[in-house]
Amino acid sequence: MSDPITPAALPATGDPAINKVVLAYSGGLDTSVILKWLGQTYGCEVVTFTADLGQGEELEPARAKAELLGIKPENIFIEDLREEFVRDYVFPMMRANALYEGLYLLGTSIARPLIAKRQIAIAAQVGADAVAHGATGKGNDQVRFELGYYALNPDIKVIAPWREWDLTSRTRLIEFAEQHQIPISKDKRGEAPFSTDANILHTSSEGRVLEDPWEEVPDYVYSRTVSPEDAPDAAETITIDFERGDGVALNGEGCSPATLLAKLNDLGRAHGIGRLDLVENRFVGMKSRGMYETPGGTIYALAHRGIEQITLDRGAAHLKDELAPRYAELVYNGFWFSPEREMLQAAVDVSQAKVTGTVRLKLYKGNVVVTGRKSPHSLYSEKVVTFEDDQGAYDQRDAAGFIKLNALRLRLLGRRDR
Repeated sequence: MSDPITPAALPATGDPAINKVVLAYSGGLDTSVILKWLGQTYGCEVVTFTADLGQGEELEPARAKAELLGIKPENIFIEDLREEFVRDYVFPMMRANALYEGLYLLGTSIARPLIAKRQIAIAAQVGADAVAHGATGKGNDQVRFELGYYALNPDIKVIAPWREWDLTSRTRLIEFAEQHQIPISKDKRGEAPFSTDANILHTSSEGRVLEDPWEEVPDYVYSRTVSPEDAPDAAETITIDFERGDGVALNGEGCSPATLLAKLNDLGRAHGIGRLDLVENRFVGMKSRGMYETPGGTIYALAHRGIEQITLDRGAAHLKDELAPRYAELVYNGFWFSPEREMLQAAVDVSQAKVTGTVRLKLYKGNVVVTGRKSPHSLYSEKVVTFEDDQGAYDQRDAAGFIKLNALRLRLLGRRDR
C-alpha cells in the first residue's frame, strides 16, 4: 500500500485570491475528494453544483454527502436540467445530424456546455472567484468544461485538481478519503472495472476492461440496453412526429423533448438498440476505446433523417451532410459557444423550416428501420417519379441534353488523351 496521504504531502498550489469556488459535483469518490482538497489547498469556501441531466440516479444523496463534508446548505445547488438539456442542446445537435467520426452521437460532449453554463451562472450569483471540475488531464472533458467557462466568463479562474495534485491513482484517492472521513460506496473500493458517464441521451463506459481494443466488451458493461440476442422476437412499430426539425410526438401522443427522449430510451432498451463500440480520436491527441449506449438517440437520429428525406431539397440536404462532420467536431472538441458553431446552427435551423411530418419505424433486435414517412411539405412527387404513365409530368427527352452537357468535359478529355 502507498504511504498515507497527509495534507503536507499535497502540492502548495493554493491561490490566495480565490475565496469561493463552484465545483461540478456528482457526489462520487473523485468529486468528494476534490471538495475536501479544494478547502485544504486553497483555503476557500466551496459551492457544489449537481446537475440532473437524466442520468437515472437519485441526486439527493449528493446533497446529504456535501452537507456531511461541511458544505453549507445554501452553498449546495441541485438543478433538474433535463428539459433544457434536450430542448436547447440535444435537439439542436440532432437537427444537424451530427455524428463524430461518422458514428458517435456525442452524448457526453453535448452535456458539458450546459453544466459549464450553470456553473458560471451560479458563480456570478454567489460571488465566486473560480470554478472547478473533476475531469482528468488525459481526456476531452477538461477542454469542454474550460472552453465553456472562458467563453461565458473570460476572467474566471479555473481549478482542475487532476492537473495539480499527486493523487494519481484510485488507491491514493481512497486513502485520502478514508483519512478525511469521506464516505466511500462499497463498489468504489479497489480498482473499478471501468468508468461511466450517463445522462438522458446516453451512457458511456471506458477504461480498465475496455482498454484493449481487441477484447470484446463484457456483457456486464452494458447498462442501458438488453442484448439484441435477448430482445423480443417480434418487431415493434412506432411513429415519431416532427415539427420544424424537432420531435414533438410519439405514436401520436404529444411529448416534451425530455419525455420523448425518455420514452424512446425505454423502447431502445427493450430492443437492444444503440450499442456502439468505438475507438475514437480524442481532441488531446490520443486514441481511446469507449462503449456507448444511446438507445433513444439512435432511434431519433434515424427518424430525423427519414423526415428530411422527403422535405429537404437535394442541395440543402447535401450541404447539411458536408457541414455535419464539422458541427460534430466542434461539439466534440468543446466549442459549443464558439461563433462558428452558432453560424452552423443558424444554417441548420434555416434548413429545418419545412421539416415537419411523421416517420414510421420498425424496432427489432438491435436494429431500427424506417418503414414510412409523410409530410404536408413533402417534395416527393409520385406522379413525376412513377414508372407508369406520368401523363407528361416529366419529359424523358430532356435528359439527353442534360447528359450531353455534363458529358462535354469528359468527351473533351477523352479525345485529348486517347
